[in-house]
Amino acid sequence: ECIQGEGGVNVLTEEFVACASQFTRERDMILIIDEVQTGNGRTGDLYSYMGYGIVPDVITTAKGLGAGLPIGACLMWPKVEDVIQPGDHGSTFGGNPVCCAGALSVLERLTDEFLADVRAKSAHIRERLEGAEGIEGVSGAGLMIGVSTVKPASDVVKACIDGGVLCLTAKDKVRLLPPLNIPDEVLDKALDVILEACR
Repeated sequence: ECIQGEGGVNVLTEEFVACASQFTRERDMILIIDEVQTGNGRTGDLYSYMGYGIVPDVITTAKGLGAGLPIGACLMWPKVEDVIQPGDHGSTFGGNPVCCAGALSVLERLTDEFLADVRAKSAHIRERLEGAEGIEGVSGAGLMIGVSTVKPASDVVKACIDGGVLCLTAKDKVRLLPPLNIPDEVLDKALDVILEACR
């Protein structure tokens, strides 16, 4: 993962990712990037690895790919594309036409303009949260945000839920994963609740 989600919304440095990529290339190893949570526009790029200037051999993706429909994908580059042949792997639910149609619809909407809007919303969230009372720091990218708080994260999350905003904890941080198409006015109302919960 280029950004650890469950691990506390920790963003890997460009240097680390470049070294990992170089390490695998020099040893003829396969570089696999987990984009299950970070992919499909979540970080403001189509896939988070794209912000690092590397090309993996395999990426795994799911969650946002179906916008709530159960679907995942494993994308492979030429180095490994012959490892799995048609018919080698099957799934009871794989290739569900409704889920595939949903995934296609998602991918068609992930335009440069849409991704720029995700980045703009991310900048707005950071502008409102960074330096605010009760907030020690903000991490993440796009609309995958971790908030370090003075209060225990679990207390902040409970107050947010009581205020009508669903968020989670990730280690000792509050994790925010709003819908990528969240309207600006809804985002601001949610941020008002979060800021109040952190005070």
